[in-house]
Amino acid sequence: MTGARFTLSAFGDEAAEDLAAQLDVLERCGIRHLELRAAWGRNVVDLSGQDLRRARALLDERGFAVSAAASPVGKSSLEQSPGFELERLARALDAAAALGTRLVRVFSFYPRPGEDPAACRGEVLERLTALAALAASRGATLVLENEKGVYGDTPERVLDLIASVASPALRAAFDPANFVQVGVPVLERAWPLLAPHTVHVHVKDALAPDGRVVPAGEGDGGWPALLASLAAREYRGYLTLEPHLALAGAHGGFSGEAGMLAAAAALRRLLDGVPAEVD
Repeated sequence: MTGARFTLSAFGDEAAEDLAAQLDVLERCGIRHLELRAAWGRNVVDLSGQDLRRARALLDERGFAVSAAASPVGKSSLEQSPGFELERLARALDAAAALGTRLVRVFSFYPRPGEDPAACRGEVLERLTALAALAASRGATLVLENEKGVYGDTPERVLDLIASVASPALRAAFDPANFVQVGVPVLERAWPLLAPHTVHVHVKDALAPDGRVVPAGEGDGGWPALLASLAAREYRGYLTLEPHLALAGAHGGFSGEAGMLAAAAALRRLLDGVPAEVD
């Protein structure tokens, strides 16, 4: 099996709170995969067994699959006890299994207020190692997203974490916009370091001067060259829309139906001429 194959997905809760309404919008975008972060106003780690069965039945009925469980695990302060995120990850892994995916999105913790990130490396590494061990025991893969303000918000620290944990259960979820927002040149600095470790890609873009989020290709994320590089590397994975076009906050974002449609159209324009199959 050779050649690049991009499968389009999207954070449905960027478009609507109700799961059926999320799927309606994604259908209009021509997208058949959902990155499930929240449904019916509840985060994926807070969905009950009944909620998950209801979600899976609706997804199956509508012909959708889940790209990843977009958990908030690791998007918390190191002031929280280690057990807090281990327990949330256990719930996220349950959700992923119920929804038919092996991918779970995670983060690398906020340093304590005023703490130099370098001082908390050992603690972050210890916690991520435990999270990866739990995921490995369940046959799942954690995809570590670079996020503004967490320990792993630079490509060097993300690479160090992945290399030091040294587990196939911890890989990278590459988010160009988040690197732009912390002043990291995406193509010159972030992508060369993380390309070999990237198994998941989040699609959003941002403007370097002020960090404002824009559709892919309209900012400084280097999307045309990034897609060409993914194709050359024969990437076979998800391109997941997370547009944040109406609201971009520390705990998530929102785009609305119009924003999601605009984001999907922008991505498809970028994909024209890219030598890859697109699902």
